[in-house]
Amino acid sequence: MISLGAATRVFLACGVTDMRKGYDGLYGLVKIQLEEDPLSGHLFVFANRQRTRLKILYFDGTGLWICGKRLERGRFKWPVPDEPAQGKVRLSAAELAMLLGGIDLKGTKERKWFRKNE
Repeated sequence: MISLGAATRVFLACGVTDMRKGYDGLYGLVKIQLEEDPLSGHLFVFANRQRTRLKILYFDGTGLWICGKRLERGRFKWPVPDEPAQGKVRLSAAELAMLLGGIDLKGTKERKWFRKNE
């Protein structure tokens, strides 16, 4: 079961991902493209060129999960990174839920509440 605790991070790959990739292919993308540890327990989200399909790679402590979603209509509105050279965007669990629910994150605004710097 995927659990999103306060320490769980969500990383979106900004580029296009071949949706034929499985465990090893996505594992390699996380290591090389996103420069993160795939076994960290964080979620790594990938989408195809049309933004109609996505896959999430997740390690639960015992093994890797791949979860997928295919839209029958419409497209996911993918966020863009602050810096063009950056290959990933970091989201909160709430932002991931909104993205999966069809909300455009560009129009949302995060309140300036206290958050511990990492």
